[in-house]
Amino acid sequence: MVFAALYATIVGIGMIGQWTFFLLNKQVPELETEPVRIAFHLAAELLTALALIASGVGLLAGAPWSRPAYRVAVGMLLYTCIVSPGYFAQKRQWPLVVMFAVILLLALLSLILLARA
Repeated sequence: MVFAALYATIVGIGMIGQWTFFLLNKQVPELETEPVRIAFHLAAELLTALALIASGVGLLAGAPWSRPAYRVAVGMLLYTCIVSPGYFAQKRQWPLVVMFAVILLLALLSLILLARA
């Protein structure tokens, strides 16, 4: 359970950090070209990150709501890990595609480990 909790918390914080970095460095051209679509995407990413952090902290604290919340949060993350790499694959940014694959595999592992705990 500790792996799942730390995984969720670290990934959630990482998501917020990554988007903050991209936004502060003006590396989100979609703000100009597709502002509505990227706003919805950013909202979904933020909700995913917050759900991961909350459920990870909840697991560490032993909160009874944390296991079902974790499953929902990781489900949100799995969706992100399947959809988001397409953007980077289109731009031939393969290291980021690989990053999403690793996050996806670790998310699945965390679900398996949580189910066995």
